[in-house]
Amino acid sequence: MTHAKEHRRRPWWKRWPLWLTASAAVLLLSVAAIELTDKPVGAMPVERNAPQAVGLAYREVAIPTEGGKHLFGWFIPAEGTEPAPTVAVLHGWGGNAGMLLPLAPLLHRAGYAVLLFDARNHGNSDSDGSSTLPSFAEDLEHALDWLALQPDVDAARLAALGHSLGAAAALLVASRRDLAAVVSISAFADPQSNIRRILAAYHIPYFPIGTVFRYYKQHTMGQRISDIAPRNAIRKIHYPVLLVHGSEDETVPIADAKTIYAERPGENVRLVILAGGHDLTQQAERYAGELIDFLDQATGRGRGAQSGSSDR
Repeated sequence: MTHAKEHRRRPWWKRWPLWLTASAAVLLLSVAAIELTDKPVGAMPVERNAPQAVGLAYREVAIPTEGGKHLFGWFIPAEGTEPAPTVAVLHGWGGNAGMLLPLAPLLHRAGYAVLLFDARNHGNSDSDGSSTLPSFAEDLEHALDWLALQPDVDAARLAALGHSLGAAAALLVASRRDLAAVVSISAFADPQSNIRRILAAYHIPYFPIGTVFRYYKQHTMGQRISDIAPRNAIRKIHYPVLLVHGSEDETVPIADAKTIYAERPGENVRLVILAGGHDLTQQAERYAGELIDFLDQATGRGRGAQSGSSDR
């Protein structure tokens, strides 16, 4: 028997050079996938325009977190001297507080205090570990805890508003603590499906890379990915929720918003579908009336809560 024939008859798992090469390729691609979703790659854009650029008085704040780290933020107090209902605003992956600045004048005019802040590893906040859905949620928890201690904030009327990953974090936080309301803009329904889209965008095959990635993330987070999915978090929220999504969103399909909405536990959830893509911030004026009406009712400034869905 020739050496070539003997090699062809060997079981594939005994062809160690081929197996070693394949394993190395899977490992390298898995590391690449982890790096892509562990921290934003490259220099992150930092806030260019402070709230003064839109005519708002504010103060820069440093929100303490674990290990002596801090989150950078802008606190915009409401008019008047009484403690005011307040909205904590959290950007998405790779963003910063300045990207959601267009929301601040709308909320301020309606009588709300506003906190816009950077998640860890973003904008002007400190670097600290990985950027994940749980870490975004932890950062939002710190921001809400900080707000509750401010004398010009009505701690009983705190609301959270997030975009994309920030929206997923807002829903996760809302499933764990009492708030007056939560607003989700362009949230994905499940981290796993979102990871599939990210890997596909970089032409990285989901199998077996996605499997390795999933087990790695669940190990580092100490919990199953499905447990923190917005589609599951919404089931535990029993106060008003506003879901806003663009009908032409190519980053997170509109189907994700409908999936989250379908899992709602009651009639306290409202879905608003707008003509537009993933970043609806620049179109804030278009849904300002819906947003303010929702918050007014949820915080007791209106006459009661609405429910249902609407297309625009």
